[in-house]
Amino acid sequence: MIEIRWHGRGGQGAWTASNLLASAALKEGKYVQSFPTFGPERMGAPIMAFTRISDEPIEIHCNIYTPDAVVVLDPTLLNSKMIIEGLKEGGYIIANFRGKPEELAEKLGVRGKGYKVYTVAATDIAVKILKRGITNTAMLGALIRTIGIVKLESIYEALKERFPGKIGELNIKVVERAYKETMGVKV
Repeated sequence: MIEIRWHGRGGQGAWTASNLLASAALKEGKYVQSFPTFGPERMGAPIMAFTRISDEPIEIHCNIYTPDAVVVLDPTLLNSKMIIEGLKEGGYIIANFRGKPEELAEKLGVRGKGYKVYTVAATDIAVKILKRGITNTAMLGALIRTIGIVKLESIYEALKERFPGKIGELNIKVVERAYKETMGVKV
């Protein structure tokens, strides 16, 4: 089973990204869970979403406390120690960050901990293609690049179902670009 914790702000689509990933995994015959956690709903407030994907039925029904990967949609959240809290040894940190993975590892204080750190300038990609700083689909592309838990084609199908027409096509372009531009390093 793979467990992913998404960190974003209200309105950035963290839960939507979790649902899109779950939908893509379902298309591949996998078992999934996708759920959010947040306080009073308001734009810009920090939120978390969670995704579980397994080849076997999932029998646990609680938050994810020791994720295999954390995905950070908003770079302002990288100042929080909560980002790496509970991350499994050898886990993945995938962040919307303009710098190199080594710079992010330094910023988070995770050098020497065995994590795999990946960065992508998701906001830049989203603004260029979507004309909006909604980074969820860019971060999906980065996630698939790093851990490949589903095929890109399955993500594309899920995107077309969720966002028919031109919006879906633009989001596919965002995923493709983020997939190509994601950089990583093991620290």
